[in-house]
Amino acid sequence: QVQLVESGGGLVQAGGSLRLSCAASGRTISSYNMGWFRQAPGRERELVAAIAWGAGVTYYADSVKGRFTISRDNAKNTVYLQMNSLKPEDTAVYYCAAGPRVVPLRSTTYTNWGQGTQVTVSS
Repeated sequence: QVQLVESGGGLVQAGGSLRLSCAASGRTISSYNMGWFRQAPGRERELVAAIAWGAGVTYYADSVKGRFTISRDNAKNTVYLQMNSLKPEDTAVYYCAAGPRVVPLRSTTYTNWGQGTQVTVSS
C-alpha cells in the first residue's frame, strides 16, 4: 500500500498561484497512475488532473485546462499540481490519489487517497 500526504494548500487571492505537493511513502509511485481530485462543499468529488505512471500521458478537467499543470518526480516519490490564475470556484479540498497502472489513463480506479489539503481562493 502507498500512503499519500498532501501539502501546499492555503488562502490565495483570485489570479494567484499555489503549488500542491503529494508525498508518497510505502511504495514507489512509479507503480501507479496518479490523480488530483477536489471536493467543494455540497458538491461531488471531481477529478481535476491525472498523470500516467510514465508521465507521458496527462488528463485535465475542462475547468482547469491551461491553468493547472500536473507533474511527477518518481525519484522523489512526489506528485505536484501547479495551479495558476486561480478563481474563487477553485475553492475546495484537494486530494491526491493513486491507482493501478492501467491504460487508458481515464480508466484508472483510484484506490489510495491522501487526507486532503484546503485551497481557498478569495475574490
